[in-house]
Amino acid sequence: MSDSNTDKPDELAGTEQPFVQHLLELRDRMIRVVIAIAIAAALLAIYPGPAVLFDLLAAPLVATLPKGASLIATSVISPFLVPLKILLMAAFLLALPVVLYQVWAFVAPGLYTHEKKLVMPLVVSSTLLFFVGVAFCYFFVFGQVFKFIQSFAPKSIVAAPDIEAYLGFVLSMFLAFGMAFEVPIAVVVLARMNIVSIEKLKNFRGYFIVLAFVIAAIVTPPDVVSQLALAIPMCILYEVGIWAAQLFIKHTQAPEDTESAKP
Repeated sequence: MSDSNTDKPDELAGTEQPFVQHLLELRDRMIRVVIAIAIAAALLAIYPGPAVLFDLLAAPLVATLPKGASLIATSVISPFLVPLKILLMAAFLLALPVVLYQVWAFVAPGLYTHEKKLVMPLVVSSTLLFFVGVAFCYFFVFGQVFKFIQSFAPKSIVAAPDIEAYLGFVLSMFLAFGMAFEVPIAVVVLARMNIVSIEKLKNFRGYFIVLAFVIAAIVTPPDVVSQLALAIPMCILYEVGIWAAQLFIKHTQAPEDTESAKP
């Protein structure tokens, strides 16, 4: 009597090996990402060095401090850890093109041609917009915010910010402005995936302006300069997103969508 279980096909046959291959490929690409970040960190450690990177990051605040004042370290290990964290952050940003390429190479084989036309421009543009947001925060917002804060400081107080607190403030502001400058990407994705139509996005303008000022009031310090500096670009970028969404929808339609759109 033959065993019926031996004749029954294995439901997992043909699926285990591809899954393992995907895991191996993911592991290899993660290793390449780590190597790229490690190489970038080594180069930055040699030149300009962690201390110089921290000085560059602290320059907008130092420029507004009273004469003779400086940042302080309240922890024994802070002078080592804080520059090291900044070094790793800078290394990740320097290696970001490699990181994005590895992500793209991993997901690209599973995408259709029209989806590839959408993903790669979004990856590149979202990266550039994030960098623009960070640069805008560093070169414009920080100087204005720190001047505003120092103008309210009594003369009897000597400003001496802690370097760990400053690092946390800088990273939160970088993240807030970097993400805020991603508004066009969010609008494009919502429109292209047919979650929200272009007309609804246009009608939502007034609500988005209110939403932008609410977000700015929450994530920025309680001063008018930083709130306006975040809210106004968000409103402008919302309009840019609507315009970009119309272009993406036109040039990234699936073949069947294109055919059905013809009269």
